[in-house]
Amino acid sequence: QVQLVESGGGSVQAGGSLRLSCVASRFTYSRSSLGWFRQAPGEERQGVASIDIADGSTYYADSVKGRFTISQDNAKNTLYLQMNSLKPEDTAMYYCAASALRLGDVAWYLPGSYMYWGQGTQVIVSS
Repeated sequence: QVQLVESGGGSVQAGGSLRLSCVASRFTYSRSSLGWFRQAPGEERQGVASIDIADGSTYYADSVKGRFTISQDNAKNTLYLQMNSLKPEDTAMYYCAASALRLGDVAWYLPGSYMYWGQGTQVIVSS
């Protein structure tokens, strides 16, 4: 069974940085997508970034472009999200997600496109 385990969340001041990690166990699809989502209380789950495992293409929400970077280390089966210049509006629970499909720019941001989810890691950004 596929397992995704996130870590790296925490509390930071605005302008600070955090790096989230997601270890993917037993996820062996080579033509697939991994993504990061976030959800603040009372809000819908939002796609933050995604990466195509086959060719390394990356996709970002407009709100995080230029500040967040998604990357993967295949040898460690780990997905990362480097978050710089954090803002209070970035405060949310962050989730790692995996899809057995290459989603591309038309579907990467849709939660329903992903079949596997982690338990989430909390990020709090104070002003």
